[in-house]
Amino acid sequence: MERSTIRVQFIHGLESSPQGKKATVFARHFETCTKAMNTRDFWGCVELQADTINEFRPNVLVGSSFGGAVAVALLERGCWKGPTLLLAQAAFKYLPSACLPKGVPVLLVHGLKDDVIDIEDSRALARTGSNDMVKLIEVDDSHDLGGFVDSGRLVDLVREAAQYSPAV
Repeated sequence: MERSTIRVQFIHGLESSPQGKKATVFARHFETCTKAMNTRDFWGCVELQADTINEFRPNVLVGSSFGGAVAVALLERGCWKGPTLLLAQAAFKYLPSACLPKGVPVLLVHGLKDDVIDIEDSRALARTGSNDMVKLIEVDDSHDLGGFVDSGRLVDLVREAAQYSPAV
């Protein structure tokens, strides 16, 4: 399969890296930038990712768990206003009053069997954005969303999100 020209910036979670499963899937299908982060420094990660947005100029920003919290911080600060995909996001763990800005397309995916981050966190976060631009997808999966990734639905969802990007 030919790689897409969609530019994906992936922000990995606490237990992941640029060599993790999701990062590898993104690299196989898209032009991808996944920076290694010191996940002990949340705000340092936010700064690193903000700089990466300016350098890499993605079409879609994807954050997974901890990386989802970083992505929400970028949205709140106005560092990123484009299509965003949040996977089992952990925003409320780092940003207790987190909210999505109005007018930004955000897709959230959360597993019904997630025993790390309560799905209610994604439901609550989804209610903060623009109703017509935020979509929560609940899947029969665990925190790592392994079944969702393996099914190819993650790649399809990135393509869906990219449709909201003026640069694609």
